[in-house]
Amino acid sequence: MATRLASCSCGQLTAQVSGEPVRNSICHCLACQRRSGSVFAQQARYRRADVTVVGQSTRYTRTGDEGTSATFHFCPACGATVYYEINDLPEFVAIPVGAFADPVFPAPTVSVYESRMHGWVVPPAEAEHYD
Repeated sequence: MATRLASCSCGQLTAQVSGEPVRNSICHCLACQRRSGSVFAQQARYRRADVTVVGQSTRYTRTGDEGTSATFHFCPACGATVYYEINDLPEFVAIPVGAFADPVFPAPTVSVYESRMHGWVVPPAEAEHYD
């Protein structure tokens, strides 16, 4: 079983995961662009039972376009988001793939909010695509 470690920039907040994600997606919504500082955000969703968090976090809860909310956990020292909880899906934890700093992490299988996607971005052709 694969084990991966996600971490903030300073290493104070970590999330260790066991196994493969149940969903690996990219989101092109404007909120994810702002949160990630990039033109899209990639996140891997894991079963809560497969995630072990160590360290202190500061929380920020945001309500999305469709009325659902997520609580983001970021390091109070360096500000990097290490994980978040989708409040309507309490059995899962989502982790920004960049927090793993793993260049061989699998490609996303789902691409959402493509109507807000930057024109030069090309998601994997075999991924599920949603506007």
